This record gives sequence, C-alpha cells and structure tokens, in this order.
Amino acid sequence: MEQRQQRKASKQWDWSQVLKKSLVKKLIIAGIIMALCGLLVVNIFIWSSDVSKLNKPAPQPTIIYDQNGEIASKISNSSIEGVGIKQISQDMVHAVVATEDQRFYKHNGINYFGIMKAFFKNMLSGDIVAGGSTVTQQLAKNAFLTHERTYTRKVKELIITKKIERTYSKDEIMERYLNQIYFGEGAWGIQRAAKTYFGKEASELTLSESAMLAGLIKAPSILSPFKNMEKSMERRDLVLSLMEQEGYISAADVKSAKEQPVVLNEEEVEDEYDGKYPYYVDHIIEEAMTKYKLTKNEVLSGGLHIFTELNPTFQQATEEVYQNDNLFPASQNDQLLQSGAVFIDPESGGIQALVGGRGEHTLLGFNRATQLVRQPGSTMKPLAVYTPALEEGYEVFDLLQDSPLNIGGYQPKNFDKQYRGEVTMYDAVVNSYNVPPVWLLNEIGLEQGTKSVERFGISLQEEDHSLGIALGGMHEGTSPLMMAQAYSAFANDGTMAEAHSIQKIEDADGKVIANWKNKSTKVTDPEIAQKITYMLKGVVQEGTGKKAFMDGFDIAGKTGSTQLPFANEAGTKDHWFVGFSPNVVGAVWLGYDQTDETHYLGTSSSGTTPVIFKEILLKAKSELSDEKFALSGIEKKYKNEIKEIKEEKEKAKKEQEKAKENQKKNKEKGKEKKEKNKGKKEKDEDEDDEDEDE
Repeated sequence: MEQRQQRKASKQWDWSQVLKKSLVKKLIIAGIIMALCGLLVVNIFIWSSDVSKLNKPAPQPTIIYDQNGEIASKISNSSIEGVGIKQISQDMVHAVVATEDQRFYKHNGINYFGIMKAFFKNMLSGDIVAGGSTVTQQLAKNAFLTHERTYTRKVKELIITKKIERTYSKDEIMERYLNQIYFGEGAWGIQRAAKTYFGKEASELTLSESAMLAGLIKAPSILSPFKNMEKSMERRDLVLSLMEQEGYISAADVKSAKEQPVVLNEEEVEDEYDGKYPYYVDHIIEEAMTKYKLTKNEVLSGGLHIFTELNPTFQQATEEVYQNDNLFPASQNDQLLQSGAVFIDPESGGIQALVGGRGEHTLLGFNRATQLVRQPGSTMKPLAVYTPALEEGYEVFDLLQDSPLNIGGYQPKNFDKQYRGEVTMYDAVVNSYNVPPVWLLNEIGLEQGTKSVERFGISLQEEDHSLGIALGGMHEGTSPLMMAQAYSAFANDGTMAEAHSIQKIEDADGKVIANWKNKSTKVTDPEIAQKITYMLKGVVQEGTGKKAFMDGFDIAGKTGSTQLPFANEAGTKDHWFVGFSPNVVGAVWLGYDQTDETHYLGTSSSGTTPVIFKEILLKAKSELSDEKFALSGIEKKYKNEIKEIKEEKEKAKKEQEKAKENQKKNKEKGKEKKEKNKGKKEKDEDEDDEDEDE
C-alpha cells in the first residue's frame, strides 16, 4: 500500500517536473522568436533608412540672384569646401580616430562598451549626460538628426548609423565626417578649418597642426587657438599622446611635433558674396520655408539657386542709410533705437529692398521689416476711413466735423489739442487731424472701415473692431511689409499684388522646384486710388510728410505715430512713414523694441521717418522713374474747388489780417487814451496840491 502511494506520488512529481520543463522550453522558444522578430524589425528599419544624402561629400552653398540674374549673395549653414579622403592629411585622420573613436576601424559603427558605459552614467545622473558616440554616430546625428538628448533620438541614431556602415566604407565615412564637423571660428569641414587656422590646404597639415585641429572638435569655441593658445596647446599635446598610445606615431614624433612653432593664419578667409544683404537673405530663407515648404537645411546647404526680386541699388542704398547714425534720433545707452524699412514694386509686389534692424545682425534673427507687429498709427487712416468714405460717395473737399467728440465714451483728440469746427477731407489728411476721420468712420459705419482694412491685406482681431481703428488703434498691429503692400494699391490703380522676394528656385542640378505665381487683388477702383494718391501727395508737398519731398519726383505718403502705454503726452511709442512714387512703395518704422518710461520717442514722426525714407530714395535715385502720378483727371476735376478754397483761404487770411490790424489799432487807441487819462489825472492832482498849498 505504502509502495503504491510512493509510486503514485513519484509519478505526480515527475508530471510537475515535465510541466516545468515544458514551460521553460516554451519561454525560451518565445524569447528566441521575439528576439528574431525584434532583429527583423530593426533590420527592416535599417534597410528602409535613406542615407543617400551622404552621397555628396559636403553641403553646397545656396546662391542668391538679384532681379537682373546676377549673383547677389551666398548662404550656407557652413563654410565647407568638400575634399576627398586622399586630400586629407593621414595625420589628421589618425588624430581624429585616436581622439574621437579609437575602435573606428574595428567596430561596425557602434561601440557597445561605450554605450553601456554611457547608459550607466546616465542612470546614475538621472539625465542624459553622455552618449558614447562613435564617429559614424556623430555623422548620423550631424547629417540627419537634431542634437536633443532623448532616448528616441538615440534609437534613430543607432539605426541610421548601422545603415551608414552598411552603405559606405570606413574611408568614405571618415571623409564625410571630416567634411561636416565644425572646427570653430565659422569653419565647417577640414578644408575650411585648415585655411582658417593655418592658411593652407587640408593635405598640407603637419602632425602638430592636425593634432590641434582634432583637439578642437570637443569644444571649438573654448579651445580655439585664436582665443586661448595655452588651452589649445594643452589639448594638442593630449591628442599627440593618444596617437602615440594607439601606435600611429612614435615618441620622437611627439617630441618633434611639440617643438614645432604654431603659426596661425591672420588673414580672414572670405567670399565676397558670403553674408551680403543679410536681412534680405533672412527673408528669402523664411519665404522659402513658409511658401515653398523647403526645410531650413535644404535652403542653407542644398546648393539651390534662388532667383529674387532684389534690387541691388535699392538694397545698398537702404543699408547705407541704416549705417548712418546721424539720420536717426539718439538712443539710450542701454538700448539701441530700432528701425525697419522695406521697399516693393507696386505692380509686381516684388520686394526690392529691406533692412530689418540697426546694429549687429544675427542670422535669422528678428526682422523688423517683415516680422514686427506694431500699431500703425495714422498711416491706417487712408485704409480704414478715407478709401471706404470715397467709395461711399464722399469727396476730397467735402467738409468733415472737427469738434469735440464723445462716441460711447471714446473721445479722440487732435495732436495739437485744437479744434477747427469743420475741415475738408483734404486738410484732414494733409495735417493728420484725428477727430475728422473718427467722425467720418462713425458716419459711414464701422463695418465699412474694417472690411476695407481687410481688403488691403491687414488682418484684424475681434478687439480691433472699434472706432479706434480709424487712428490705427489695434490690439496687436501689423508690419512695415504689410503696410507697404497695402499702399501699393494706391500706386497701382487700386490693384494690390502680393509682396514676395522669390521669383523661382532651382535645385543644384538646375531643375525648377518652385515658381512664383502672380497673386493680385482688386482692392478699390482706379479713381478712388487716384483720389487717395492726390491727398497723400499733398501730405508730402504741404503737410506732415514735407521732409520726404524730392524735387523732380512725385512722392506721396502718410506719417503715423502711436501713443505711449503710460501717461506722457510729450512722447510717442512708434513712428511710421509709408510712401510711394509711381514705381516703388516703401514703409519705414522707428521705435524701441522695449518701450518704457525711459525708452520712447520724444519728437513727432514728421521729423524722423520721412527723412529716412527720403535719404534712401535719394541714394537710389537712379532706380526711380521720372514718371508722374496719373492724376490729371482728378486735378482737373478739383481745379475749380481748389480755386474756390484758395480764394476762401485768401479771403479768410485777409479778414484775419484786417482783424489783427483793427485789434492793433484799438490797442494803440486804448494806449493813447490811457496815457491821456493818466496825464489828466496827474494835472488834476497837481491842481489839488496847489489848492492845498493855498
């Protein structure tokens, strides 16, 4: 009985053992299958990765052409001059391997020991602080990925690295790496680095020079011999010792290299087109990315040929004016008074010239000609009020109210705090009065004004739908570019062409990949545009824009300024002038980036922005047409009215002079009478004194 139970128990135990063994076996098989599937997925990712971009040994600069098809500028995210591996000093290759990736010729792209070491270092720190990257991984990161430190990016990097290793030989990988790496001082690639630091070809580098350049890769800014020779030499010596350890050089070679004098190149390595017309180029890059969906890298290093609307004479003139501090009000010591200007062809919308700021330029920095958003002040009046009013049947010399207003609590005031009872629309425009346009907008209806502004291409927000829009009061505002585009309708008989800088883009092989398609909008009728032009011409001839007047040329325009965001009636925040001749339209803005109690404009806009506008046109006079505005019909129509107004003004002037003369005579008579009375009084007093003596 006991033996039977023992046998039974033994059989049960055997069964459990079988189950356990079977489960382990299944788990092992499942693990193997999962590993194989994972390996298959990884290999699919590796196989499908595209690294053909590396077929070109180095990025090519993009060439910018002006409106005449001549080279105007070059842009690139590097100063690379690609060279083959045979044109690179062997010492340079060995120095990089010894310093950056000692197992480069032994591994298949990934140094697993280095990765594990970096992984544990990251785990201990709680953040990604180390990467354990090989030369191939660095190439993958520089050519295809961002520099963010995330595990997702690291996985992508490993996949691309494996694809690179399977596609290219070690020498090809090293060649592409050395052509893409940054060596500091603006030098991308080994060829440019050799020229920048030592004034020679990459093939001519000595052992000492190669070690110094290899040492820069870790921290090019800090280790640059131009900035800190001592640190650079220390780093060079470390690289030499690593090269000795790896067996690339002997102790005697190290000693000889250390004894070699370091002779740096003192001459700048420059391209006459590199960095030319920086603000215009910035806008080209932005336009290529936003309108034609090109990536920043494609534009900066894709070897593109971009044909533009750039007028080199106008651009040069604008840049020269912006370099002349005497044409701008004095700045506060801690903040430069800023400005932006843009000029476009009213017929085509082509941007002829632009400058986006004063002082030092930063690549793709803030462009005040195109990206600034500020309230446009009185330059909005022709768009929001006078154009829709003329469309509604008002005339240039109709009388508008100029007396105190209070419309729902909104109480506009004229700049001079004076009221004239009634003024003509012409006088209201020429002298930039504030009350008449607000009154007029209220008369024609706010909706007519806001619709007009939007027709002119100016975007409005919900908060902008108020009578304040008559004076340019906006929640945010608009840019000089958009104001120039809007005013182009006046110079182009009511039709507004979309502003643009690019005509077409060709790739490195000459294939057209983008083409400008003309986009024009009829904003208003030609007659209305001519009437507005007629009044804006008056602004320049006799009004607030007189300082933009040029002998022999028809110029029209409008000044504008905005109130300070704090109590100070003596100053303004922004100054504007938007002006045009028959063949060019320009907008100029002036102000501080940060306006506060100590940073504001203390003068009126009539003495600043029109002057800048005029100086640019004077320098680009050869590009201006001597054509006159087509206003003969308008001038003929208003001839009699102008005559009557002049006669009335002359009559009023004479009456005023007569009144002054009468006032003067009355004053003199009063004075004589006073003196006579005084004399009589003194005589009476003398007689009284005589009586007292008697």
